[in-house]
Amino acid sequence: MKLLEDRIRNDSEVLPGNVLKINSFLNHQVDPELMMAVGTEFAHLFKDAGITKVLTCEASGIAPGVMTAYELHVPMVFARKKKPSTLNDEVYWADVYSYTKKTTNQICVEQKFLNPNDRLLIIDDFLANGEAVKGMINIAHQAYAEIAGVGVVVAKSFQGGSTWIKKHGYKLEALANIASLADNQVHFVGEN
Repeated sequence: MKLLEDRIRNDSEVLPGNVLKINSFLNHQVDPELMMAVGTEFAHLFKDAGITKVLTCEASGIAPGVMTAYELHVPMVFARKKKPSTLNDEVYWADVYSYTKKTTNQICVEQKFLNPNDRLLIIDDFLANGEAVKGMINIAHQAYAEIAGVGVVVAKSFQGGSTWIKKHGYKLEALANIASLADNQVHFVGEN
């Protein structure tokens, strides 16, 4: 998606440890017009997949997730990183390791929001090692829901997440696919 790649080229920062900082439009400050374009693109890519719900993870997955759900005319469910006091014990849980924060969080979704009749589109903001996506897949399996595919806004294809998702038979669509961050530069897949 050229619009997204241009924003990454112009407004991102490469940090040590293969970290790409894109907090001016996705991870801290959100550009709603860009997120609407992202949602429109995901809806186009998965329009014939029979999606009944979009599943994402708080917090950075919510903006692209809700825009995608809006375009698909389906609800969005987001996995919480902390169980609120208002949530009962009927939840699906999964452990998720954060590559950037170097911590493990438990994510949860209340059971009443996912069921075996659901055909889910998992949306995430960033794909590196794929831990958040693996956690959401785990939760979908606990609910016996079907996974129609995975959409990620930005994928670092040189890390293992993309390979893992495809190896396990899930359709993966990445709107910006990064081949490397060598020399503190963003290099997209397919560039010379």
